Formats: sequence, C-alpha cells, structure tokens
Amino acid sequence: MTKNKNFGYLFKGNKKKILDPPTIESVAQLIKTGKAKRIIVMAGAGISTAAGIPDFRTPGTGLYDNLQKYNLPYPEAIFDMTYFKENPEPFFSLAKELFPGNFMPTLTHYFLTLLYRKNILLRCFTQNIDTLERLAGLPDEMIVEAHGSFAKSKCLKCKKFADAAWMKEVVNKGEVPICTSCRVGIVKPCITFFGEAMPSKFFLRLGDFQVCDLLIVIGTSLQVQPFASLVDSVGEKVPRLLINLEKVGDIELSDMGFDFEGRHQNYMRDAFYKGTCDEGVRKLAELCGFKVIINIIIIL
Repeated sequence: MTKNKNFGYLFKGNKKKILDPPTIESVAQLIKTGKAKRIIVMAGAGISTAAGIPDFRTPGTGLYDNLQKYNLPYPEAIFDMTYFKENPEPFFSLAKELFPGNFMPTLTHYFLTLLYRKNILLRCFTQNIDTLERLAGLPDEMIVEAHGSFAKSKCLKCKKFADAAWMKEVVNKGEVPICTSCRVGIVKPCITFFGEAMPSKFFLRLGDFQVCDLLIVIGTSLQVQPFASLVDSVGEKVPRLLINLEKVGDIELSDMGFDFEGRHQNYMRDAFYKGTCDEGVRKLAELCGFKVIINIIIIL
C-alpha cells in the first residue's frame, strides 16, 4: 500500500509553523527583526490600478472587457504576435493610452523602492509593462519585467532599437511606427506578446528564488504562466504573503501554490491580506515602522 504523502498534512496541529499566526503582522515581524533580508516581490497589474491603469481581468473595468472599439476577433488578440503583424493599429491605439509619462507611481511602487533602499529587496518580478517601478526610483538591475515593457522599442525586421522620444511622438500621433533605418519594419515596444519568448533576464534571475527568505505577491491573478508558477520556486520553509482583493493561486489537491489553510504542505507559511495593493503595503509599512520613511520617499 502506498502512503498518501498529504495524509499527515491534514491536521493543522501537526504543522511546523513558519508564520505563527499566518498573518501580515507575522510577516512584518520578520522584516522588523531583520529575519527577512532577501525579499522577492512578485507584482501584477493590481499595483498600477490606483494610478489609473486598468488591470486585465476585472469584470467591467478590466482591459479585456473594454476592447470592443478595436473590433478584435478575441480580447487577447491585441497582444497576439500573429494578429499584430497583420493588423498593428489596435495595439498602437491602446499603446497611446498606456505609454509611459501618462501615469504616476502608486504607494505600492514607492514601497518597492523603500525595500530597496532598506537593502532588503532581492528582486522585483513584475508582470507590468508600464515602467512605473522605474519611475518610482527602483533601479533597472532590481527589476525583472517578465512580460517586457515600454522602456525600449525595436524594429521587427532589422532589430535596431528606436529612439524613445521618437517612438512616443509617433505613437501619440496615432501612427504605426516604421523603422527609420530599414524603412520597412514595424517598430514594436519590447513587450512580450503571446507567441514570443520571455525576456532572457527572466530566466537569468530565476536563481534568486533559491536564496529568497520572504516572498511577497501583490496584485496578480496568477493566471499567466510561467510567471504564476514562480510562487513555488522558493524553499518550502520560506514564508509567503499575498496582498490582493481575493485569494488566488491556492492549491487544492497538489503541492503547488499557496496553502492558506495549512492542509497540504509541510509548513504553515502562507498569509493573505485582503484589500487593495496600496492598503496592504500601507499596513505592512506601518507594522514595520516604515510609515514616515515611505511618506518622505513619495514627497522626494
């Protein structure tokens, strides 16, 4: 008879508790006492909604629910490489609205900068393409833009990078940018579309998860792979905090994902804070004694 490896995990009383209790307060205590020194933050579109940038999947307000004006065959087509090559106009119409310079960082973005200045941020892995992490003062080497960003643009034909100011000017005019070097290729922001490979930096930095001692996941639905699976890349004793409007990424019958109820994994190490991203990081900053500091960073 084969032993069910999850059988012994069904009783919370037998758990080895990494977070005791599994709350945002316990996570703050780890930071405050210096036990969390190599923090990885996984950020999704939710951290930018307070800046006025829509997320993708919120019913009614999400980006995919508001693309009717582009007459797309399906919502995701706007980020589909095959469709883009045939009809780039819808993407550049959207890009005009989302281009850097139209939005300002949120409290959550500045919180990331605070962790960096405290020398306890190992890396920020972000799904966002809006470059607001950079605008908030986070250096390029601290950011892994898993889906690329608007920071750079490149010709699809000759592969030459385009001048950022020129690119913004053309897009703001409502035009499709054509390369000034080869004069035939479409210049596309270095955003990862469906059908394109992930940026090399994403794979080069995966080793960070092996030395991470605290994982904070903020504002993501954890529905897009391979980004979503990163929550399982940290060691089994590493505490994890999810700040989100709802629980996501929780496991059912496997060992993958969050285990908020402590039913499936060896250790009680997952905490959930229900609220907006800014509410969550404000709470965490206050608990860590960072409230005054983060207010100063925002002012500066």
